[in-house]
Amino acid sequence: MEFHYRPWTGLAWSLTTFASVGTITAVWSNPWFTRMTSVAVWEFPAVLLLAILTGVFFAVRFTACGARRAGIGGVLSFIGIACPVCNKILMLVFGGPLLLAYFDPVRPYIALAGLILLAVGIYRNIAARRAVLATAWVMS
Repeated sequence: MEFHYRPWTGLAWSLTTFASVGTITAVWSNPWFTRMTSVAVWEFPAVLLLAILTGVFFAVRFTACGARRAGIGGVLSFIGIACPVCNKILMLVFGGPLLLAYFDPVRPYIALAGLILLAVGIYRNIAARRAVLATAWVMS
């Protein structure tokens, strides 16, 4: 029994994630989205790491193991990277001054938590693949 990694699928997802998340969160200037707060030093590397981890997840995806964690991790990373003032839902819940005072300082930690969850999802997929391969090897 042999399972193949899909590097081209991972690369496609990685590039798509990098371009879409970076554009939507306006980490770089673009004609479609305008950011209301300045881009922090950590946001571009976070977008890059999110794109890489997303690509790795889809390249090694084997079962549904870790898919929920990876999905939640991607969403948390996106929320952490995105402009807090531009997020209409957060703006309605907290209001502008509270959002900048309380949510903005924890955004790096939210993005980090999301990246960690995505990494755990990758680990779960790799562990599931190894377990199946080990079982198949023992049975043969």
